[in-house]
Amino acid sequence: MNYDITEEGNLLKVSIEGRLVAAVAPEMRDAVLGKMTDGMNVLFDLEKMVHIDSSGLGALVQILQKAKVGGGKVVLAALQKGPKIVFDITKVSRVFEIVPTAADAKF
Repeated sequence: MNYDITEEGNLLKVSIEGRLVAAVAPEMRDAVLGKMTDGMNVLFDLEKMVHIDSSGLGALVQILQKAKVGGGKVVLAALQKGPKIVFDITKVSRVFEIVPTAADAKF
């Protein structure tokens, strides 16, 4: 998995490519959490994410929790078919705002 984090004011844009799984999820989570401040929003561009496991879901939920506590928001964009099945089965899709493309995210 590769990920890229860019900061634009109070918005972190995180692009994930490949598989967000136990071997790499903690590193990505810690990198994002380390850049977050109160009121910061996070946009995950998941267009190139092909798989996610429970560790990946857990990492995203932890980021969501920190954002909410600090008054920010997390939006997932371009969730692909395979990972979307995992979100739906686990019902994690109910706690995230999911939009078709990164351009559709509103903060």
